[in-house]
Amino acid sequence: MGQVTIYLDDETEKRLRKAAESAGVPVSRWIGRLIQEETRTQWPESVRKLAGIWPDFPEAGELRKEQGTDTPREAL
Repeated sequence: MGQVTIYLDDETEKRLRKAAESAGVPVSRWIGRLIQEETRTQWPESVRKLAGIWPDFPEAGELRKEQGTDTPREAL
């Protein structure tokens, strides 16, 4: 397990400690969770469950139909 040292101003540290205490976890775990959340490579399960939940939501093609045709790219 890696270790990281961070430097915070006093006010930021107070807010960090208060947030960790409110969550009922140690500061290191609170920071670890934040880093995991901010660096994840997939949508959270709660977001993935929303896929298709709105039956009247337009399909991608319908949303893009008024955008026109792309201009062909130049060859490199």
